[in-house]
Amino acid sequence: MRKKLLWITALLFLLIFIIFPVAHVLKTKWHENKETQEVPEGFTNDASQLNLTKVDSIVQVPEDKSSIIIQLKSILQYAKTKKLKVSIAGARHTMGGHTMYPNGVVIDMLSYNHMELDTSTDILTIGSGALWKDALKYLDKFGKSVAIMQAFSSFSVGGSISVNGHGWQKDLPPVSASVLSFSLLNPDGEILNCSRTENSEVFRLVTGGYGLFGIILDVKLKVADNRALRYHSIILHPDDYVNAYMKQVANNPKVNLVFGRLCVTTKHFLEEASLNYFEETNAEIPELKLNNNNELKRLIFRGSVDSEYGKRLRWELESFMNNTSENKVYSRNELLNDDVSMIENRDSSSTDLLHEYFIPVRNFKAFIDAIKPILKNSGIDLLNITIRGVNGNSDCFLNYAEEDVFGFVMLFNQKKTSEQETEMKRLTNLLVDAALNCGGTYYLPYRLHVEKDKMRRAYPNADTFFRLKLKYDPDEIFSNEFYKYYK
Repeated sequence: MRKKLLWITALLFLLIFIIFPVAHVLKTKWHENKETQEVPEGFTNDASQLNLTKVDSIVQVPEDKSSIIIQLKSILQYAKTKKLKVSIAGARHTMGGHTMYPNGVVIDMLSYNHMELDTSTDILTIGSGALWKDALKYLDKFGKSVAIMQAFSSFSVGGSISVNGHGWQKDLPPVSASVLSFSLLNPDGEILNCSRTENSEVFRLVTGGYGLFGIILDVKLKVADNRALRYHSIILHPDDYVNAYMKQVANNPKVNLVFGRLCVTTKHFLEEASLNYFEETNAEIPELKLNNNNELKRLIFRGSVDSEYGKRLRWELESFMNNTSENKVYSRNELLNDDVSMIENRDSSSTDLLHEYFIPVRNFKAFIDAIKPILKNSGIDLLNITIRGVNGNSDCFLNYAEEDVFGFVMLFNQKKTSEQETEMKRLTNLLVDAALNCGGTYYLPYRLHVEKDKMRRAYPNADTFFRLKLKYDPDEIFSNEFYKYYK
C-alpha cells in the first residue's frame, strides 16, 4: 500500500509540476498565429497595432550630423510648401498615434544613433535615434551604465525624452533628470541648444512634449557606474508594501534597482505582491550578455492570456525563481538590457496595451482598494501590474510626478474588436477617475481614451503647454494624433 501511495504521489507530482506546465507552454506555442502583420507601403502604425494611418511619406534620416541637418531642413520646407504636418518616430512604442498624422510626413530617426563618452566628465553624447540597448553595450566597455531608462532597452533615446519615461532605478525622477542638454531643430530650421539655463522654457516643453516643438538631435546624458548587484525578493501583502519598501529599499543606500509586482490571479487578485530589489556588492561584475534567449519566459508570459491556469503558473514560477535566485549576482547593465521581445504578442487577433498611473505614496493602499473592483468587473484581460517608485521632478510642463509617487504599470490584452475597444475606453476612464480621486495622475503615451476634461485635471499645465506650442510653432508644422485630439 505504501509503495502504491508513493507511485501515486510521484505521478501527481509529475502531472502538476512538470507535465501540465509543459503541456500548457506547448499549447501556447502551438496556438500562436504565425502570420506577421506587415504595414502596407505608404502607411505607418505604432505598438498598439490599432493606428494604421496613411501618410504622405516616411523619411529615414542619415547617420552623420551635417547630412541630417540638410535633409531635415529640406523636409520642413517640403512640408510647409505642401501644407503637410510633420511627425517624429523612433521605436514607435507609443500607442495613441503620437508618431503620425494622417497624410503627413513621418521622420524616422533611428539611423541617427552615434555615441561618444567623455570619460573625464562621465557625459555621454548620443544621437536621439539610438536605442538604449546600444547605449548599454557601448557604455559597458567603459564600466559605465545608463543612469535612468525604462524597464526595456528597446526604446529610443529621443522617444524616451519625448515621453519623459521613468525607470526602476531607486529614488530617481523621470529620464529628464539625467538629460544635461540637447540640440533641437525648431520649426524655422534653426538649431537650438536647450538646457536648464539655455532656452530653458523649450527644454521643459520638449521633455515630455511628444515631438511637438522640433526634432531632438544630439543629447548629453549623465551616466552611472556599472555595478555588481545582488538580488533579493520578498512576498508580502500589498497593505505592507510601502512599509517594506521604506525599510528594505528607501532606507538602504546599497539598493540600486527595484520593482514590485501585484498578483493578478483570480484567487489572490491584488492580495499578494512581490518586492524585488538589487543591492550593490563588491563581487566581480558579470560580463554583459547580449543575446539572451527569452523564448521560454515569453511563452510562460503569453500563456497567461485568457487563462487563469496560465496566470497562476506564471505567478508560481516567478515566486519559485525569486526564491532560487536569492543572492544571485547580476551586472546592472544586464538587468537593464531586457528587450520587449520577451513579452511579444504573436496573436494577430489581439494586441497588448499599457496603462500607467502615478499615485502619491500616502495613497498607495487606497488606490489598490479602488481599482480592485474596477479591474475584476472589466471585460479586458489584465496580464500584469508592475510597481515602480518615481521621485518628484519639475523638469517638464506635462509633469506626472510633482511629488514622490508609485507608478502602477498595467498591461492588458485586448482583442481587436469594436466591443473590446469600447470596453477599454470605459475601463480607462474608470481607472483615471480612481487615480485622480487618490491625488494621482496617468501617463500620456498610450491610447487616446481619456476624456479631455480629465486630461486637464490630471495635467493642470496642459492649456499653458498648448498655448506655448502656438508660440514656438505657430503654423503647427509638428503635429500628431495626440495633439490633434487634446489641443
